[in-house]
Amino acid sequence: MPASEQKVSKNSYQVIPRVLIFIMEGQKVLLLRGDKHKNIWAGKYNGVGGHVEPGEDVLTAAQRELTEETGLTRMPLVLCGVISVNVSPDTGIILLVFAGQYLSGAIVPSAEGELEWVAFEDVVHLPVVEDLPAIIERVQDWRLTGNLFFGISHYDKEGKLVITFRQ
Repeated sequence: MPASEQKVSKNSYQVIPRVLIFIMEGQKVLLLRGDKHKNIWAGKYNGVGGHVEPGEDVLTAAQRELTEETGLTRMPLVLCGVISVNVSPDTGIILLVFAGQYLSGAIVPSAEGELEWVAFEDVVHLPVVEDLPAIIERVQDWRLTGNLFFGISHYDKEGKLVITFRQ
């Protein structure tokens, strides 16, 4: 369908696509602790990932981000979940969550921060990006069941993060 038929206007709800990747080895997950000089999430643990660039499909974006932030290449990644993040009444983020099994290769940190293998049960004891424990729990469920998960997140009137998942 050509752009002229897409019915996109500035009044339509707009979303920014982002990818979030979790590489696993046994009962551990590779997390990135944000560099202390970063504008957002400084010193906090998260998966690796970032924005989808113009002209990229989401899998290409996930593989690019994985290589940029870890040095890992040619790693099979699988989409395991999609989360809609409501940022404002007219803007949101579509977070496409990918997972992969670590096979081999040197892990090389980037300017984004330090990489660390973390046991799944230890994630809740670390300084993390606020939604990380809930997302990691869903990724673990996906590993067991293979069921794609869907979620929506927002902050309530008291400023508390609310995430609702469906499978």
